[in-house]
Amino acid sequence: MTERSSRSAHEEPDDAPEGFREQPRYAPAVERMYANDRIEVTWEPAFCIHVAECLRGLPAVFDSQRRPWIVVDNGSPDEIGEVIERCPTGALHFHRQDGGPQEPVPEETTVQERPNGPLFVRGKIRIFGQDRKLLREDTRVALCRCGASQNKPFCDGSHRRVGFRTTRGPT
Repeated sequence: MTERSSRSAHEEPDDAPEGFREQPRYAPAVERMYANDRIEVTWEPAFCIHVAECLRGLPAVFDSQRRPWIVVDNGSPDEIGEVIERCPTGALHFHRQDGGPQEPVPEETTVQERPNGPLFVRGKIRIFGQDRKLLREDTRVALCRCGASQNKPFCDGSHRRVGFRTTRGPT
């Protein structure tokens, strides 16, 4: 297992660690890699909002109370890939080293409105800033709709802190 730091349909839990965004590991340019000879997993903390699909899906591999919190030797590449594809924010990605199937790009783009939270977008996504520079190209992102994110247009979990609530009209 290698860890590297480089600079360059569940409900969201309400128990994200208080003040987690202030930790240096959540800086925008931080990316961590965890790998063995079968699979390489990357985690970009700046995009992680603690939806916890990974923790629920494969706790032997993903354990936020352990350091390193990802141990790729504790699961098969197929299991790890399947769980990472559930990450709605794009904070986790994988690359198979063993010739197995790579992470797919969805054929259509979908937007899922989350109760009291962000928009989850899946597809071939390219997000440009106001200056027309590419901000992110990904297959999964969580976009802020509460207005409080310090990482706009991406969600940073601030909707929990500010008590953002959505309401539905009559159906």
